[in-house]
Amino acid sequence: MSNFFHLHLVSDSTGETLLTVSRAASAQYEDIAPIDHVYPLVRSDRQLDRVLAEIEAAPGIVLYTLVSRELSDRLIRFCRDIGLPCVSVLDPVFNVFQSYLNVAQTYRMGAQHSLDRDYFRRIDALNFTMAHDDGQLPDNVDEADVILVGISRTSKTPTSIYLANRGVKTSNIPIVPNIPLPERLFRATKPLIVGLIASAERISQIRENRILSLNAAASTDDSYIDRHMIGQEIAYTRRLCSDHGWPLIDVSRRSIEETAAAVIALMKQRKP
Repeated sequence: MSNFFHLHLVSDSTGETLLTVSRAASAQYEDIAPIDHVYPLVRSDRQLDRVLAEIEAAPGIVLYTLVSRELSDRLIRFCRDIGLPCVSVLDPVFNVFQSYLNVAQTYRMGAQHSLDRDYFRRIDALNFTMAHDDGQLPDNVDEADVILVGISRTSKTPTSIYLANRGVKTSNIPIVPNIPLPERLFRATKPLIVGLIASAERISQIRENRILSLNAAASTDDSYIDRHMIGQEIAYTRRLCSDHGWPLIDVSRRSIEETAAAVIALMKQRKP
């Protein structure tokens, strides 16, 4: 990557909103990469002083989410004086809300991260998901909101964790050749059961990389990376899901976020 630019993200909270927005925008430019400078929890003039010094040392685009009008005005003036673009990513949204709701903004720093009922629901879901990863505690599968089934390297665990962060209690159960699935899975009535598959080429590639990362010899189990054998595993997964009416999601070209979004859409369709 020969082309890059400095991207300064200034927030009085965690900076997650800025990271999400900036990555969505940066992804549209294939040949240009941002060098991220993230400044979370900027809530005083002294903290902003350090930010301004770093912006001046590495000029670039400045995005911010600052509730304090004094701090944001100071940041805007500084960027204007040295000729840099400076954009609040939330102000246009706040303006629409205020215009439509006709209610003044309350200016609460980090309000989206408050310890409310939804926060503790997500923590509970994460604890459940970690305890039920990779087929653990199969007797409790009916307590899950979602059960993901699939052969090795179909992104079951990261998808489960992402769903847990959305408050979805998720269990994932591997499909392993010649090892029967837990009987409780077929009797479960509460959870949505979803099969995950991918192309044989994709799975073989990921498994090979996995073996290399573990410094293991590929010859220890050639069937693990053999595309013909993987094709049989995929075919079995398809038959299993078809026989039990479980929806299938092909994750070959999906990100974890896209797979999770597809699962959540299936959950919504399932609700009466």
